[in-house]
Amino acid sequence: MKKIIKSLLIVSSLIFLTPSVHAHDASYVTHVGNKLGYGIANIATGWVEVPKNIMIVGQRDGVVAGAITGVFTGVFQMVGRTAYGIMETATFLIPTHPIVKPGYIWDNFDKETSYHK
Repeated sequence: MKKIIKSLLIVSSLIFLTPSVHAHDASYVTHVGNKLGYGIANIATGWVEVPKNIMIVGQRDGVVAGAITGVFTGVFQMVGRTAYGIMETATFLIPTHPIVKPGYIWDNFDKETSYHK
C-alpha cells in the first residue's frame, strides 16, 4: 500500500511540474527566435545607420554638421550594429537580452543608437 501511495505521489508531482517545464521551453524558443531575428535584421540593415545619423545630427546641429559628423557617426554605428548582428546570429542559441537600443533600426528611427543593457 505504501508503495502505491508513494508511486502516486511521484506521478502526480511530475504531472503538476509538466506545465511549468513546457512554459519554460516556449519562453526559450521565443527568446532564441527573437535573438536570431535581431541578428539577421541588424546584419541586413546596419547600413541604414549612415542616413539615420545624417538625419539626426542634421536636425540637431545643422545641415553641414549632418553631412560631416553624421556620416562618420553613421559609419561607426553601422559597424557596431552589423558586428552586433553577427554576434547575435552566431550565438542565437544562448538567450540574452538585446544590448543595442533600439533593437531594430526602424524602432524609434529618430533616436540615436546606444549600446548597453
